[in-house]
Amino acid sequence: MNKINSNNNVTALANDKRKKIMKRYLATAITCGIVAVCMVPVLADSDAINNMSNIIFGIIRAIGVILSGWGLVQVGMSFQSHDPSQRSQGFLCLAGGLIIVFAKSILTAIAPGVFS
Repeated sequence: MNKINSNNNVTALANDKRKKIMKRYLATAITCGIVAVCMVPVLADSDAINNMSNIIFGIIRAIGVILSGWGLVQVGMSFQSHDPSQRSQGFLCLAGGLIIVFAKSILTAIAPGVFS
């Protein structure tokens, strides 16, 4: 008798899990369907796109300058404290910041005409 009850409990739990998974699947499928149907094409002028691109690359350049400055500070502090690991981190931060500063130029060199 106990085996039958425990077997029914297991199947009841399995059915509950199936129902939960099916509800989540259907909710995700319906959401994706609504998003796919409700997409509206954006008709933007090329000047607006270029201005937005310039703003984004300006923000990226500012972040690169900040990282380069922090790298210089770390290198300076490493010379003062004679810490080689801090010196290597400073040079890496400086190099990464310079790469970020010149990201638009690097991307333009790799793919001309895309980021102009």
